[in-house]
Amino acid sequence: MFKIGYRTAKTALGTTIAIMLAEFLQLQNYTSAGIITILCIQVTKKKSLKSSWARFLACSIAMVFSFVFFEGITYHPVVIGLLLLFFIPTTVIVKATEGIVTSTVVIFHLYSAEKITLELIGNELLLVTIGIGMALIMNLYMPSVERKLKNYQEEIEDNIANIFKEIELYLLEKDRKWDGQEITKTAILIDEAKTLAFRDVENHFLRHENTYYHYFKMREKQFEIIERVIPIITSIHIAIDQSRMIADFIHELRLNIHPGNTANRFLMQLFKMRQEIEEMDLPDTREEFEVRAALFHFLREMENYLVIKSQFKGMKANA
Repeated sequence: MFKIGYRTAKTALGTTIAIMLAEFLQLQNYTSAGIITILCIQVTKKKSLKSSWARFLACSIAMVFSFVFFEGITYHPVVIGLLLLFFIPTTVIVKATEGIVTSTVVIFHLYSAEKITLELIGNELLLVTIGIGMALIMNLYMPSVERKLKNYQEEIEDNIANIFKEIELYLLEKDRKWDGQEITKTAILIDEAKTLAFRDVENHFLRHENTYYHYFKMREKQFEIIERVIPIITSIHIAIDQSRMIADFIHELRLNIHPGNTANRFLMQLFKMRQEIEEMDLPDTREEFEVRAALFHFLREMENYLVIKSQFKGMKANA
C-alpha cells in the first residue's frame, strides 16, 4: 500500500516554501534553496541542527575559496579542480564534510557568474540561510514515538514470558517441541527498540538519556543470559524434585515480567530455594548428579538475570 511518511511530507512542504520565498526575494538560482532544504532535513532534530551548521560553515568557506581561486587565478574548469583539492580537506579538518555537496553548488554559482561581487555573495548567503532555516523549521515537528516504544516494551516482555513458559514446561515434561521463534523475534525487537529510543533522545535538545533506551539495554543483557540457559535446560533429560521446584519459580517469574523493579524479591526467593536444594539428599545416580549440576548452573545464570534487573531503576506503570 502506497504511504507518505511524515518526513517526506515535511521535505516536500519545506522545499516548496523555500523555493517560493527565494523566488519572491528575486534571488538568482532560487531553486537551490529547495535543494539545500532537502539536504538539511534529517531523521532527528539534533542531526538536523548538526547538518545545518556543517552546511552553513562549508558554504561560507566555499565562498572564500571561490573568491581566492577564481578572482586570484582565473575562471577555468582546471581551477575548480584545484580549488576542490584544497577545499575538501579543509571541510574535513573543520568537521563540515556534510556540507561538501551543498557548497559545491555555491561554488558553481560563483563560477558561472564569472565575477564575484558583494551582491552575488549576499545572494548565495540568502539562498543558504533560507534553505537551512526552512529545514530547521520543518524539523521542529517530530511525531511522538512513545506509543511505539510502549508497544516494543510489551512485545519483548511477552516474548520473554513465552520463552520462560517453554523452559518451565520443559523442566516438567521433557518431550516439549518448540521452534524457538521467540528467540529470533526478541533479538530483532530489542535492536529495533534501542534504535527508536536513541532517536527519541536525539529529538530532544535538553535530554541526554531515555528511560526506554536504558530499559531495552537492560533487556538486551538479560536476553543474552536467556540465550545461554536454553542449551543448559535442553541438556536435561530426566525430571527430578529440584526440576519441579525451579519450574514453579520460573512460573511465578514469568507472570511478573514488567517494567517495574521487583527483582530483589525474586533474588530472595532464589537464594532460599538454592539453600533448600543444597540441604536435600545427594543424588543416587550419575545422571541425577549431572541434572542437578545443570540446574545449579541454570540458577546461577538466573541470579545474574535478576541482578541486571535489580540495577535498573524501573519505569512507571503507565510508561
